[in-house]
Amino acid sequence: MIRVGLATLALVALTTPAWAQDHSAHQAEADPHAGHAMPPAETPPSDSDSVNHSAMDHGTMNHAADPDASPSPGPEMETPPPPQAGNGPPRAADAIWGAEAMRASRRDLQQTHGDYTLFWFQADRAEFQARDGADGYLWDLQGYYGGTTSRFWFKSEGEGAFGERIEDLEIQALYSRAIAPFFDLQAGIRQDLAGPDTTYATFGIQGLAPYMFEIDAALFLSHRGDLTARLEAELDQRITQSILIQPRAELNLAAQDVPELGIGAGIDSFEVGVRLRYEIIREIAPYIGVEQTWRAGRSADLARAAGDGPSVTNFVVGIRLWF
Repeated sequence: MIRVGLATLALVALTTPAWAQDHSAHQAEADPHAGHAMPPAETPPSDSDSVNHSAMDHGTMNHAADPDASPSPGPEMETPPPPQAGNGPPRAADAIWGAEAMRASRRDLQQTHGDYTLFWFQADRAEFQARDGADGYLWDLQGYYGGTTSRFWFKSEGEGAFGERIEDLEIQALYSRAIAPFFDLQAGIRQDLAGPDTTYATFGIQGLAPYMFEIDAALFLSHRGDLTARLEAELDQRITQSILIQPRAELNLAAQDVPELGIGAGIDSFEVGVRLRYEIIREIAPYIGVEQTWRAGRSADLARAAGDGPSVTNFVVGIRLWF
């Protein structure tokens, strides 16, 4: 019986087709497509897997090792500039491109974006003043013509009462030279045309101080040797896109009495005012406001002797424009 069984198994094995044979012997071999169904073999973690990319400061990465990487656009350099580059960004490129090449580039940049002639005119104050007694008027004009660092500057101020002669009228012609990013040094002449004609040598500074204060300070030396000074400051505070409020102060000083001009030594006068302005467009802005003027010391005595009060309150309506 055992012999019959073995013979039967041998006969079945010989007659079974090849496609039905057992392939278990081949399952031990690696299947090239098994990766799609089987989990990958464990591999040790690489350095890139442990890096927290969200916390990386890519601005400080050194891309200089990659010849195809573009230079960093950030404001800081990856390495300190060489000593021959000088101090500050304006000359740092000389060490890379050469001073001659950068000199031509800077000249082209100045001619394109900065080295050109400008004309600017502004009526800072052109107003009607409601006073006790006779109502009056006032103007404060200024402008310049020239380049970005050297300019011819002109100014004019005046005031008076309706129906009477002009009380004050002055014209200034100044040479202005930039001495800092927001400040100009000015020198020239001032001519007073109301009252006794007086010519002054003028020295001053004008610009934009920290916190956006506009400053205009000047010394005046008359042809008679009288020395006076004036300091003006104003600040534009935007309430909305079109409405601004402008506090303003002016201080006038004198080194000696000038009776013919009604000026006393020390503090001559002090003005404080505030104006509320509405910009129809940036260049045209009507305003309303109030201003208080005080005469002090010897100047107050001279004002009383001339029949004027030492203190005046003005309610003003005017327009500010520039082009």
